This record gives sequence, C-alpha cells and structure tokens, in this order.
Amino acid sequence: MRYSHLFGPVLSRRLGRSLGVDLVPFKVCSFDCVYCECGDTTKVVLEREEFFPVEEVLDELEDYLSRSPVLDYITFSGSGEPTLSLSIGMCIRYLKERLPSYRVAVLTNGTLLWKEDVRRDLLEADIVLPTLSSAIEETYRRIHRPAPGLPVELIIAGIEQFRKDYTGEIWLEIFIIPGINTTKTELEALRKAIRQIHPDRVQLNTLDRPGTESWVRPASPGELRKVRDMLGLAGVESVEPVIPGSFRCIPVPEWTDSVMMVHDLLQKRPSTLEDIIDVTGLNRREVLKILRVIGARFPVTEKKEERGIFYSCPP
Repeated sequence: MRYSHLFGPVLSRRLGRSLGVDLVPFKVCSFDCVYCECGDTTKVVLEREEFFPVEEVLDELEDYLSRSPVLDYITFSGSGEPTLSLSIGMCIRYLKERLPSYRVAVLTNGTLLWKEDVRRDLLEADIVLPTLSSAIEETYRRIHRPAPGLPVELIIAGIEQFRKDYTGEIWLEIFIIPGINTTKTELEALRKAIRQIHPDRVQLNTLDRPGTESWVRPASPGELRKVRDMLGLAGVESVEPVIPGSFRCIPVPEWTDSVMMVHDLLQKRPSTLEDIIDVTGLNRREVLKILRVIGARFPVTEKKEERGIFYSCPP
C-alpha cells in the first residue's frame, strides 16, 4: 500500500524512531518560519479544515500498524501545522482506543491552543510539543512570520490554558537563532512565559537541516549552554545533534517499497545519507542505489550543511 499521509519512520532528535502522520497539504501553516526545513509556507492560515477524508488516514494507520512495527512514537507533524486539521482529534482517539501500546506525540507551533476545540482534540495525546521561540512581539514576528491576527501573547495564553486542561506531558521547544532571540531581554521574557506555562521540559533546539532563510545559522553547543544558564530554570535541556550510526535502526520490512519510502521521506524531511541509513537499516550501497533510482524518476536537490549533504525531493 502506498501511503499518502504517513511518512518515515524518521530519526527524530527528540522522539527517536517516529512514524509521521501528515494531516495537511504542503505547505499549509499558521507560521512561515525562517528556519523551517520544509521551505516557504505557501498558504498562511488560521482556519481549521478537514483537508482529507479522515477514513483515508485511518485506513493507512490500520494497514501500517497491523504489522506491529517497532516505533518510539507516532507523531502528528509533517509539512504544515497539524492542529489546522479538524481530523486530528479523531485520529488520536483512534490510536489510543485501538492501538494503546503506541505513544502519540503532537509537534505543534502552539498557535491554535487558544481555541477550546483544539485543546480538546489533543487531550488524549501522550506528549504535546509546542514551540515558543520569543515572548517579544517584534522578535516573534521576525522569526515566525505569523498569520494576521496572531499576537504572541495569545499563543502564550493558549499554551498556559492547555497546561491547565491537559494531564499528559508538555515539552516546550525554544528554537534558538543566535543574535536574534539570545539577548538578556529576550531570555528574561521567555523565562517569564515558561513560568506561566509550567511545561514538563524545555528543549533548546537549533538548526540541524537546511532552513528557509540562508541567514539562519545553528547555535553551537556552547551557545546553547549559555542560553540554558541564562534562563536559570530547572528542566531546561539542549536537543542533542544526531550522531551517525548511534540510532537503533530496524531493517525495512519486506513489504515496504524501499525506493518510495525514501522518496516520501525526502519529500517531508531533508536527510543525509547517514540519516537514511539509520532510519531504514539499509546499507550504504543500497541507499546510494536508491538515491540514483529516485534521481532518475524525480527532481532531487542537494545542499551541503555542517552535518553533511542533505537530499530532498520537492513535493
């Protein structure tokens, strides 16, 4: 079965071996972040829709998970903001009722948590990972380029209210861009917002794959440590970089079309050769062959970054 809404499993720096579930078309989001690995947002919106028949997504989940694959998480993420989909609540409930052994995570920018229906849809997830990279309006707008009518104070209030409603874990991501959100003023404002929200973890993240804007650079480990120390709060941690070969890989099952699996992965997530090897369990020669096959069928872009050459396939 060819999957339209599932991708991976991918190697996630925060969630391990993660099967992605994408509920929105490329690239529908409430943000147009300067660091996004998926590129420019083509449709910046706040209105929720059912973008695809929910039965399509549930059928794909049923088919894929019927083989009991080894996963750390099933993660709602992908090429846009997952809470824009009106189907996300039904999909989470399906997983928790039918397949409760799998842990469910939601990667969200947090922009819709001020809506009661969105908060209700996420209540059964095991972990929700919202983003708050600045609590100062001007900087927030520079980093995220949000949809109109979306001030940062509304996002903070929404995450704070969700914390009151939700009994699962909240891992708050702060995406660090050196020189932009690393000043004393910025970090004091973030510290105040973190205390309001009371997340279980605060995760300092930075660029790992090619971002949308070329001026965005990754923070060094030393810069992340300095931010952590300046925040001065318990539970703040840096997201560790991927170490090639360290991932607990599970070989691709025989029923998987390896070429299309890698192609679909590269549409959603730019990856190095080592990333693909770690995720799939294929050897280097097999992955190089697959990349040649994909390159003969589809456009493939290559971009050299600090961690190596990242391959991607435009949607």
